Amino acid sequence: MDNQKKERLLKRYSSSFSSKMPSGGNRGPGGGPGRGRMMGKGGKPKNTSATVKRLFSYIACDKHKIILAFIFVLISSASTLAGSYMLRPIINNYIVPGNIKGLVGALCLMALIYLAGVLTSYFQAKIMVGISQRALCRIREELFGKMQNLPVGFFDRNASGELMSRFTNDVDTVGEMLNHTIVQLFSGIITIIGTFSLMIYTNWKLAIITIVMIPVFARTAASLAKRSRKFFSAQQAALGAVNGYIEETVSGQKVVKVFNHEHQACEEFGILNEELRSRQVKAQFFGSMMGPIMGNLSQVNYALTATVGGLMCILGGFDVGGLAVFVNYSRQFSRPINEISMQVTNIFSALSGAERVFAVMDEEPEADMTEKPSIGDVQGKIELKNVTFGYTPEKVILKDINLVAQKGQKIAFVGSTGAGKTTITNLINRFYDIDTGSILIDGTDIREYNKPSLRANIAMVLQDTHLFTGTVRENIRYGRLDATDEEVIEAAKTASAHSFIMRLPKGYDTVLEGDGANLSQGQRQLLNIARASISKAPILILDEATSSVDTRTEKHIEHGMDRLMKNRTTFIIAHRLSTIRNADTILVLEQGEVIERGSHDELLEQKGRYYQLYTGAVELD
Repeated sequence: MDNQKKERLLKRYSSSFSSKMPSGGNRGPGGGPGRGRMMGKGGKPKNTSATVKRLFSYIACDKHKIILAFIFVLISSASTLAGSYMLRPIINNYIVPGNIKGLVGALCLMALIYLAGVLTSYFQAKIMVGISQRALCRIREELFGKMQNLPVGFFDRNASGELMSRFTNDVDTVGEMLNHTIVQLFSGIITIIGTFSLMIYTNWKLAIITIVMIPVFARTAASLAKRSRKFFSAQQAALGAVNGYIEETVSGQKVVKVFNHEHQACEEFGILNEELRSRQVKAQFFGSMMGPIMGNLSQVNYALTATVGGLMCILGGFDVGGLAVFVNYSRQFSRPINEISMQVTNIFSALSGAERVFAVMDEEPEADMTEKPSIGDVQGKIELKNVTFGYTPEKVILKDINLVAQKGQKIAFVGSTGAGKTTITNLINRFYDIDTGSILIDGTDIREYNKPSLRANIAMVLQDTHLFTGTVRENIRYGRLDATDEEVIEAAKTASAHSFIMRLPKGYDTVLEGDGANLSQGQRQLLNIARASISKAPILILDEATSSVDTRTEKHIEHGMDRLMKNRTTFIIAHRLSTIRNADTILVLEQGEVIERGSHDELLEQKGRYYQLYTGAVELD
């Protein structure tokens, strides 16, 4: 296996959630930076106590139910201990003398005690399931809500499959701990204390053997826990990498098949899968070792107490019933220690998962979402004054950009890939904030307003359409949720989408499959235009909206876009220069600078870069 290739894949498909942008000029979706996927460091949580405290805050509102569950655990543990102790009077007072009638009564009492333990165990389990699931619901809601408030740059830097792993694998491990581990830890501690107390009460001399064995139990458990901790954290990170690769490969399956990349995809997945297997083996090995090792130590303790206790009975210093109870307690004493040790596996998995979830929750939210005033009525005049911007300090994308778009004008951007065209539209939306200069709408800097109100006045039609699971009507209405059915139909007509929608099996109530898989690319784009139309935003951004469709479909879409652009200030990014001939101003960008500007005819007369592009003397790269 190529170790360099393995490290490259692991770094690419895992995320460190660094607040810094990755260096280099790679651009991610929407013209943003490439994803900086770095493997998070393995090992124990950075702050275990803080993670535990934060995790338990999600169940604090159910504290009364938790107390009730713990009372049931206490009763269940006490019934087990009491039932075991009854062996002593049963053997000494009924079995040895042959008192059948008394034996039956004692056995019935023992059965009632154990029945109480069974019932209380059932109720505490039911209560804890409800508590844990409500806590998971709160965690998922907070995590999802936080993701809605994160800036676009965060999603440019992190793989969506790896983010999904936070919602599934990591949250599930937390749920497992809340559901079972907490109760078992409490039950184990109660059982250890109760058992040891009764062992001393039964025969303090024999209890010394168990006292000697306690440090051995504790030292062994601590040593195994220390080794397993780092492996479980590494396992979670590797699992996130596998999920990220699966998500990316499945979503890009057509590209994989077109370029006959199946073999390499399987090979790369095999590398990630093998790394996950390797880390899981180490984690599960050290986690599973806990049970057998503690069990064998328990057998040693059991053998010693049975041997010494048997000699004491022969010599007359101990009763047979007491010996039976003591050796039973001796075995019970190691069982909770064993269970607690086994729960260490779940604890470290859950804490690692919780820390990964909290890493997302602790990301800086997008600024200026509600703190500043709303933008109010927008006329549509937009100015960029001396705008300079870079996704990283090391690489400046835009250099001293100036432009003025009057209300209702069409401004087009032309240039090579990476010239900064999409970056300008990202800045107008405030997906990123500029480094120097200012962007003004109707004479006021956009940083003076909150972002939701700003974006409510901007509609976008992107090259990559995205349709949600739901009906055609719901997807169009996504542009403005309070739109009426009549407005939905009007928007579809504006986008030239009404005719094809009416040919669908259920018209506007047709349910779209898998991001609109039951529609053509052109039809999906028309719905995208209808969604932008219904928003009634005074500012429109068309980011290569027709570059992924054929020329005939493009002509059909252009009719819809012409109606969409009417009376709106429009920014157009296009590779096909024929689509921007009627733009009021065309800006030619190269390496983040405006090298030419003017109308279509003016730029042709200059016979510069635009003329070369339009006549085919050079090509856009």
